Amino acid sequence: MNIILLGPPGAGKGTQAKLIEERHGMKQLSTGDMLRAAVAAGTEIGKRAKAIMDKGDLVSDDIVIGIIADRLDAPDVKKGFILDGFPRNTAQADALDRMLAGKGLKLDAVIEMKVEEEALVARIAGRYTCGTCGKGYHDTFEKPRKPGVCDACGGTEFIRRADDNEKTVRDRLAIYNRQTAPLVAYYGARGNLRTIDGMGDIDSVTRQVENATAYATRKGWQVDDRYIFIDDGISGAAFHCRASSTRAPPRPR
Repeated sequence: MNIILLGPPGAGKGTQAKLIEERHGMKQLSTGDMLRAAVAAGTEIGKRAKAIMDKGDLVSDDIVIGIIADRLDAPDVKKGFILDGFPRNTAQADALDRMLAGKGLKLDAVIEMKVEEEALVARIAGRYTCGTCGKGYHDTFEKPRKPGVCDACGGTEFIRRADDNEKTVRDRLAIYNRQTAPLVAYYGARGNLRTIDGMGDIDSVTRQVENATAYATRKGWQVDDRYIFIDDGISGAAFHCRASSTRAPPRPR
């Protein structure tokens, strides 16, 4: 199973990617991590990337695709991969498709996590971490059990990123929306886009992600306690809030 998690900053892509990785043995692939690893390992493409970065320039899409291609040859990716944060535009999506096709691979699903902007601002602007161990906290959603003391290590110094403020978050969301709107149409036209509601708690979003990945290999209905995953064969597949009805949905085909 090979999937992309698509969503704005703060949507919870990283959290869901880790859960998928743990449950299914798939590998989360971060382009930043792969780039640093290739440079550190001194691979041919890593050397090319380092030469560009040493000049202060941005690494080209061709190099990023090359690094992903090399990573897909590793044994720990045999059960599938999860791409989070890539591609960011349709040119990268085209290049990714060509590279996968050259390896006899394909994307099984692109899962779009939709979250309202105000909720994203609240999620990101409230984040902070322990300065000693890096454990994450939030002003509203996850506070230390004892105020001012880290639950994990007992540290008392906390760090809040300078760019985790409302203005910067809204600017980042505007950039994301400009870049991503074409990607939604791109993958929607290919029939592998799955849109889920990312407004719920972690468990409810996880259930939707699980249903979306299951749907990728079995066309039909996938149901949890609050959502129905529908493909009408015309407008494509999407999650819909389940009406309060005792009527059972059709069984998967």
